[in-house]
Amino acid sequence: MGLRINDIVPNFTAQTDKGEIKFHDWIGDSWAILFSHPKDFTPVCTTEFGAVSQLADEWDKRGCKVIGLSVDSVEEHHGWKKDIESYAGAKAGFPIIADEDLAVSKAFDMLPADAYLPDGSTVADSASVRSVFIIGPDKQLKLSMTYPMNVGRNFAEVLRALDGLQMANGNGVATPANWTAGQDVIIPTSVSDQDATAKFGEFTTVFPYLRTTKAPS
Repeated sequence: MGLRINDIVPNFTAQTDKGEIKFHDWIGDSWAILFSHPKDFTPVCTTEFGAVSQLADEWDKRGCKVIGLSVDSVEEHHGWKKDIESYAGAKAGFPIIADEDLAVSKAFDMLPADAYLPDGSTVADSASVRSVFIIGPDKQLKLSMTYPMNVGRNFAEVLRALDGLQMANGNGVATPANWTAGQDVIIPTSVSDQDATAKFGEFTTVFPYLRTTKAPS
């Protein structure tokens, strides 16, 4: 069975282009995003790593660490980062895990249990390794998404989802469809009108089960 929301994510030791890490220790007290890719020196993945690089200041503002994963070696990661930085015009300062034996990919259920990388493997052999995991400081999985290898991910949406998680988890609220930072939030149905007034002040009742209020600052 794959990872489910609120599961503690697997802890592992792995080599990266920035040295060995122990995953839970690396996360520390931060939020973290693990985003995986099927292979170095591939076109869609290069644009995605570039997008993550360009958002470095945004991750920092939110207290979120990012780490990539690919099935190739540390040496190949070093070479690929030069292309990423050239494409993005930004430094790729995050580490990339060298998951050559697929141990991390299998632990996070990104691949079938019997997956392996044959000699002369191509991107198709590890196509399923293309996922995003947002992890809280409590080491619990907060959100996951998986894409096919021919559709580039929208990292503005990953950033928006992180904002939503940090707002919801930190303030006892929920966020509506298409919510962005600064917009009104939803009061959970478990909170009575009286308690909602005490906690949030004024709020708008759209339906008895749908009440909105200004986002806590």
